[in-house]
Amino acid sequence: MPSQLRDRRDDEQAFVLHTYPYKETSLIVEAFSERFGRVAMVAKGAKRPRSEMRGVLQAFQPLALSWAGAADVKTLVKAEWRGGMPLPRGGALLCGFYLNELLLKLLPREDAHPALWRAYESALTALIDSPAASAQAATLRRFELRLLAELGYALPLTHDAASGEPVAEAQRYHYAFDRGPLRAVEEPRATWPVVRGATLLALANERFDDAEVATEAKRLMRGILDHYLESRRIFSRRVVQDLAALEEEGSPSPQPSPRERGEGDPDVAPRKRREEDSEEASREREEGDADEAASAGMRKDER
Repeated sequence: MPSQLRDRRDDEQAFVLHTYPYKETSLIVEAFSERFGRVAMVAKGAKRPRSEMRGVLQAFQPLALSWAGAADVKTLVKAEWRGGMPLPRGGALLCGFYLNELLLKLLPREDAHPALWRAYESALTALIDSPAASAQAATLRRFELRLLAELGYALPLTHDAASGEPVAEAQRYHYAFDRGPLRAVEEPRATWPVVRGATLLALANERFDDAEVATEAKRLMRGILDHYLESRRIFSRRVVQDLAALEEEGSPSPQPSPRERGEGDPDVAPRKRREEDSEEASREREEGDADEAASAGMRKDER
């Protein structure tokens, strides 16, 4: 039996993480499957207008993929949409790209992680169902923790790595990569993140209700992920930063409120009109007095 047929996989649940052009009419597809982990495959002719795969190989959509081959890059045989999940939009879309980029850069190929696959599916659903920025940030932190744990880098969060004492909420700790929180730093030149005990315990319990804790948890997880990513950058972070900068540049300057302009308050507007009428009457009286004085002076000169 040919090796290509012997190594065939049919109707495997998967999500597309990324696609890029290959030759004139084909695509290289990076997919995350439930039973076989991250798989690379070539979709021959997928760029042709009449290809059945052309509109199916979309990110963030549940698919059933069939592939064959023993090489590192398989041959995609069939792709079908399983349905049941709307397309993410806005912030959910950017967060989804971030999750995909983490998987592409940290997850080895053909290393099965069914629990992580289910966590990814749940994270996409949560991002779509809960559009609030705080809820989406909490979803990202939970997925980051699961990803590191699946890769063998589960984070020690509840006890001091040196003394073994429980982490105290009010205490500040240096978080030593590959070791955990430390109250006393033995290496003065170490550039480990500094974090409150409350944030470490929030990460351990996956609770991010406090805004300050959520911000510090984001900063700590970014430092930890950058450590394991080494020199590989996460470009979706830069996209979010650029969009935030554009929004700040395009925001209109503050305008005076209707009350400050004397509008919208039924008492202010008539009062302003009365003040304006009074000022105009005063000017008219002053002008009339000046004219009368000038006429009196002219009559005196004539006498």
